Parts: sequence; C-alpha cells; structure tokens
Amino acid sequence: MSHKISYIICFLLAFLVPGSTQAQQGSVYRITRMPFNSGAFNEISPVILKDGIAFCSDRKFSSVVDRTTFEGRRLYNIYFAERIDTSQWSKPRELKSERSYLFNNGPLCIAPDGKTVYFTSEIETGKITRKRNFKNHSGIFIADLTGTELVSLRPFSFNSQEYNVGQPSLSNDGKYLFFSSDMPGGQGASDIYYCELVNGEWSSPVNLGPTVNSSSSENFPYMHPSGRLYFSSDRPGGPGKLDVYYTSLSFGRWEDPVILPEPINSSSDDFAFVADQTLETGYFSSNRGRSDDIYKFASTIIRKASCDTLLENIYCYQLVEENAVKFDTMPFRYEWKFGDGGKGIGPSVEHCYPGPGSYLVQLDVVNLITKEVMYNQKTYNLEIVDAEQPYISGPDEAIAGQVIKLDAKKTNLPGWNIARYYWNFGDETIAIGKEVDKIFNKPGNYNVQLIVTAEPDPGGIIREACVFKNIIVVR
Repeated sequence: MSHKISYIICFLLAFLVPGSTQAQQGSVYRITRMPFNSGAFNEISPVILKDGIAFCSDRKFSSVVDRTTFEGRRLYNIYFAERIDTSQWSKPRELKSERSYLFNNGPLCIAPDGKTVYFTSEIETGKITRKRNFKNHSGIFIADLTGTELVSLRPFSFNSQEYNVGQPSLSNDGKYLFFSSDMPGGQGASDIYYCELVNGEWSSPVNLGPTVNSSSSENFPYMHPSGRLYFSSDRPGGPGKLDVYYTSLSFGRWEDPVILPEPINSSSDDFAFVADQTLETGYFSSNRGRSDDIYKFASTIIRKASCDTLLENIYCYQLVEENAVKFDTMPFRYEWKFGDGGKGIGPSVEHCYPGPGSYLVQLDVVNLITKEVMYNQKTYNLEIVDAEQPYISGPDEAIAGQVIKLDAKKTNLPGWNIARYYWNFGDETIAIGKEVDKIFNKPGNYNVQLIVTAEPDPGGIIREACVFKNIIVVR
C-alpha cells in the first residue's frame, strides 16, 4: 500500500507497504483483477453478497468533493458493486452513513440476516477530532442497512479510546464475532480476538492465543462457513510483507496456520481474503499493482462431487468340498491343485492368487484305506477379474510430516488410452502422474481422489473415471 494511504484504520499503517509480483505458473489458483477497481485509488476488503460485492475505497466522492484527513490522507468509505453477469459489474455506489465525508468507514462484514452491518470507524467524533495533534482510535460500529444507507449506528461494547478494534467478521451462525485489535495483553503488534453472543450480548474478547497470533501483526480475520479462519500476517516465513493464512479449530484447539500458495500470496501485501461456500472462488486485496486492488481467484483444482468408492480386488478364496460332510466318518484326504502351482490339503482350504487370471482348480480325493486316488473329483475354471476402475495403491494411515507413496499402477480400464492421472489429496493440493509422493502436514481424515482421463476417442469423446480412498493422518 502506498504510504499516502497508510491510515485506513489507525492500526494498519505498519502493515501495508509497496511491492509487486506476477502470478506463479502452474498454480492451483487463477487470479484476475476486478474491473471496478479505480486504478488511481485503493480498493480493499471485499465482502461477498448475493448480488455483488461490498468493499472499501478511498476514491474521490466526485470531481469536486474529496475526503482527506489533516495530514492529507484519504478517507475510506463503503461501496457496493452489483454483478451484472459473470464478467460485468455495475459502477460502484456508496453506502452512506452519518460518518460519510468525516471519518474512515470499513472494513466491514454483514450479519446472516443480511440487514445488520458491522464496520470499522473512528471512535471519537466530537470537536476534539478537529485538533491536529489528536490521535483517534478505531472501533467497531453496528448499523442497519436500509437500501444504500447505514442507519441507527451503535458502538461495539469493547471499543476503547486506549486501543484499536476493527476488521470484524461474523461466523456463519452469527454467534461469534472475530476482529483484530492492538489492545494490551496480546501476542504482538495486533492480534485476532473473538467474542461470543450470549443472551443477546457480546462476551469479553478472547485472544486466539500463540498458535494463531504471533509476535508480529495479525489482521483481517475472516471466518468461512466451513469453519476455517483466514487472516493476514506479516510474520516471517511468507513470500511477502503481508500474507494470507488459515487455521481451524480442532478438538478445542487452533491448528497451526497454513499459508496460502501463490498467486494469492505474492512478494507484496496480500490480505482481506474471502471465499464462496465451496472455496472454489473468492476475492482478496493486494498492492501488487500501482495501488491496493481487489482480485478474484478461481481454483483450478479438479475435485469431483461424486466419486466411486475404491473396490478392493479379491484374490483370496476359500475352496470347499461340500460332499466331505457326507463322508466325514470315512478316511479320505482331499488334495487341491489351485492352478497357479500351489497345492493344499483338506476338505476346506484357503488360497490367495497372485492376481487376475484364469486358473484351473482340481480336486483329487485319496481313500486312505484302499490308497485309491480319485482324480479330478472336482474341476472348474476360476476366473479372477480386476474391477474396471482407477486404482489407488497406498497406505490407509500416515504420519503428519512424513512422505508416503501412492500409485495408480493397478488401474484397470480396458480400452482406455490414458492421458492423465490426476490426484486431489483433499487438502487443496494436487499431483499428476502414475506414481506420486505426498506429505500431509496436519492430522486428519483425508479423502484422496484419483481422476483418470483418457485421450479423446475417434468421436472426440473424452472418458473420465474417479475413485477415492480415505487416508487417516496422525501425529
């Protein structure tokens, strides 16, 4: 972010600084810059709505009206861009409030009822704010959305003139409010907190703790309906200055944050990530261009909604001579020839074959008194055929952080000229090839899909088949 707009809400100025990058080739995401970006000004913090996107911008209100602070920093306000079709958007229109023209407004979130808006703005609005040496702080405000106006503004219970509170995000059920704050007692410069709605009132803020918060700055929390909490951090280890991470609550504890890959993250500042229900598309903010802009991402990961259960091929059989029961008092020995070079003795035997094939099974019966051998008392061809399917060979259980090997060598699709073996590991990573190595970084139950695609047939038809295998990953 350019230094001239470093004061979006009071505690952002330390986080967002210039930079640029290009999308990584071969990524699992494809990104595009949204057409409603102004180019000359800044657009940040998208919110997905039914008919479009709400966002924050410091663009000019009109050719004659502008908003700046005493220091010349531009003021942010909330806008809405309506989706016309898959590629066209309306000209953004402002969501006005009594704070428009005077204070920063946003980032924001909208409650599940679609009518209640939580947004960030300065706390103090009196005459003291007109003094150049006065340092205001940011807080969260709640308003009712009526048309294109925010009305009936009321402050969040834990706003304070001693520290900043902002960047709200509500859980899908509206019971938890996540936000960023530099209140005393945190892990770093700013931390992520949450409050629970109890009997219509927000409980005291709870710090997410050192697993999520670091000695650096954590900002822009976003609670996805799946239960993933996305946020941005300038902690070391990422490709840029501000990078997008996610975590999830598992058995009462927050998991170690996972950084999103390029091109969502870049060598610049990337923040304010939001996504649709499926996580296949969404939006984020980045200053990889001349200014802060909103980008759309689309996952290029293939994941089938319906995928066949992997059928285990049966190579082991029990062979039984039913007539042996009738003569259980007679001294007979039952000698089996399995047709693969193996032999067995007994009225009931078990044998495992090496694989598919046609096996001639023969049973000879020996009278132990007369020593007479009755050859081929039972003879039949046993046809063992593999299920026609892609096949995943690999362990049922793995240890987090360790390499496992998976392969599709036993895939049986007669008549297919296979063009590609595509693996979706159920953790937003993929691989292509008949044999692959995989490291699962976190414990969990992973649904691994193998999608096999054939070359087009003479009629141009492309056949595709999919199976899945569940792999349990432990610590």
